[in-house]
Amino acid sequence: MVRQPLTAEQIAAGQRLGVALRAARAGRSLVEVALAAGISPETLRKIEAGRLPAPAFGTVVCLSQALDVPLSDLADVWLTDMPVRQAS
Repeated sequence: MVRQPLTAEQIAAGQRLGVALRAARAGRSLVEVALAAGISPETLRKIEAGRLPAPAFGTVVCLSQALDVPLSDLADVWLTDMPVRQAS
């Protein structure tokens, strides 16, 4: 199976997701959140920087839980240009 290249829209959605995750992380360290989500800090760094614009669904689910951000909010960011509210 050959994976199709991401479209410009998918890349932009991934960049929005990265920005939203960084904002939701707020004062927490990247390492703390990555370890809580069960991913490497480098993976989270790539997602937040937009260099990994289409992370695996399971990764997004784990980040959602680690950041206490509803998965539906992250889906909205992917689908539209809405910011995620900051975790409290």
